[in-house]
Amino acid sequence: MYAPKNRPAGKAGPKSAPVNQMPNCRNCRHFGISWRPQTPYLCRLMGFCSRTLPSVEVLRADGHPCRGFSPKPLKLFNAE
Repeated sequence: MYAPKNRPAGKAGPKSAPVNQMPNCRNCRHFGISWRPQTPYLCRLMGFCSRTLPSVEVLRADGHPCRGFSPKPLKLFNAE
């Protein structure tokens, strides 16, 4: 059975990154929607599709928040 290692107080492990530090994939220029119902979300930068948001998959696999986040460019609208 797996037992977590004891950590000093105030020191969080890499898998316990606060949710507010995780990038929002929907605001990333590399985020996309696939046509596959089983894996609807995709990350064009890392080249994978997943059932959950790519940033969650990266956190699970790497233990760190996504480092490839790049915000989408702002769309300017003409107000005429």
